[in-house]
Amino acid sequence: MIKNGHHATDDQRDDDGCRKPGGSMCSPEKRKRVVRLWCDGCYDMVHYGHSNQLRQAKGMGDYLIAGVHTDAEISKHKGPPVFTQEERYKMVRAIKWVDEIVEGAPYLTTVETLDKYNCDFCVHGDDITLTVDGKDTYEEVKRAGRYRECKRTQGVSTTDLVGRMLLMTKAHHSNLDNPDYQQHTDNFGKGPKGHSPWTGVSQFLQTSQKIIQFASGKEPQPGDTIIYVAGAFDLFHIGHVDFLEMVYKQAERPYVIVGLHFEVNRYKGKNYPIMNIHERTLSVLACRYVSEVVIGAPYAVGKDLLDHFKVDMVCHGKTEVFPDKDASDPYAEPKKRGIFRTIDSGNNLTTDDIVQRIIENRLQFEARNQKKEAKEMAVIEAMKKREQQEQSEGATKAVH
Repeated sequence: MIKNGHHATDDQRDDDGCRKPGGSMCSPEKRKRVVRLWCDGCYDMVHYGHSNQLRQAKGMGDYLIAGVHTDAEISKHKGPPVFTQEERYKMVRAIKWVDEIVEGAPYLTTVETLDKYNCDFCVHGDDITLTVDGKDTYEEVKRAGRYRECKRTQGVSTTDLVGRMLLMTKAHHSNLDNPDYQQHTDNFGKGPKGHSPWTGVSQFLQTSQKIIQFASGKEPQPGDTIIYVAGAFDLFHIGHVDFLEMVYKQAERPYVIVGLHFEVNRYKGKNYPIMNIHERTLSVLACRYVSEVVIGAPYAVGKDLLDHFKVDMVCHGKTEVFPDKDASDPYAEPKKRGIFRTIDSGNNLTTDDIVQRIIENRLQFEARNQKKEAKEMAVIEAMKKREQQEQSEGATKAVH
């Protein structure tokens, strides 16, 4: 189970995260084995890129702590977050590779913070994070040799997702050639001096390897209750997490299967889905309450599907159930079998609500991203100058 940000105090643990005398001692093998890791960030509009970073980080050790910044800290250094800190805390807790979260983690990552939580080192993506003054937030831990890097997930960023929501064009799943979208990325992902490789927009390419990395690979076991839910799960958000957590609690040993629809636009209308089927697959697989995903599930939950997966229970939230193409109830079969259950998660947040938040704050988000990219471009220029200077000094030494 996830721990709620609670941890042993410094006087209870030694540097390896083991108990000091007076508590239960770790064996030498245990001391060598347990590697504690620290990741931190805003985790605003949590997407599969964030999840992939946390997955890679967990692979470098044994116990992963995620530090999440407050709304005030983010507003000071970057601009206003889309989600509140309480929403962001809950989203990060739901990512299956996270063992513990620290609420209100400092924006500047220090050795003191790593020591406080008994972490061996901190892990961050291969982009750059800057303070309001334009300083690298990981400079101190890098100097101390307690920094590790993982690959940034190409093709997804908060910038890109915000762009899709603001445009809501029919072509937003293949919109790199769309002039309107290009104009948006210019507004959102270009500073005055060029284009940053960290804030810009690129295209996500799904691979079977990525799905395998995200999937649990666990089959249902005898005694498990197989629960099936279906939907778009577009722009995977806190409303989805609350619903899936309630579904998970319906049984003592739940095995939750999520069916993802292809035909979202037919019943959602407008320009949904915002995320394509591949992106939605990874977003859902990263959730700790989900065991398996059906990619492109049929809209009607029929006999074949129920029998194939040996489904014990079918759940749906309080949102409206749209009829199938033939005007029939898509849940007719599970209702007939007496295995259908309506779940009230207590959270009525929808993807529409999130889009509305973005549209209402459009100018703030555009200004935020331009400011962020300008700082990044300044750092890139400084890095280039330093590199040229080092090369020049090296050449001078070689001559002498």
